[in-house]
Amino acid sequence: MQKTKRLLAIEKIISEARITTQEELLKKLKGKGISCTQATLSRNLRQLGVGRIPDGAGGYRYSLPESTRTVSDSPMRLNIVPVILDIIEAKGMLIIRTFPGNANNTALYIDNAGRYEIAGTIAGDDTILLIPRDGISSHQLHSCLEIILPGLHEQIRKK
Repeated sequence: MQKTKRLLAIEKIISEARITTQEELLKKLKGKGISCTQATLSRNLRQLGVGRIPDGAGGYRYSLPESTRTVSDSPMRLNIVPVILDIIEAKGMLIIRTFPGNANNTALYIDNAGRYEIAGTIAGDDTILLIPRDGISSHQLHSCLEIILPGLHEQIRKK
């Protein structure tokens, strides 16, 4: 789905560069092979919760919401990856197996990431059912999980 690819690209660009205008962001997206209108970009920024904050030089820059930054940038970030044993695809959803007693914390961590692609999770003792939003592909879901839990797929391959 083009929209999810665009949303992921917008988040990445804003987190890595000092973006001050929508025009600048549109150019960066175009450089990544993603084109959209200013109106679509504006809706996407609202959907992602992107705001403008002072840049320290008398202007403003775009910034991701605290919930997004907290998961990926926090020095107190939990290392959830080692407790995940396997990921299984099933009817567009993912089943995530963890060590016993770790599914609830892992699901809470995934839910708190506030990702658009994930409608929600259901957790037991050692199993999580991750339910994507309509129109989200398996590849997009895996990319989203990699953003939330960097190194996840590499760790799964080693097990």
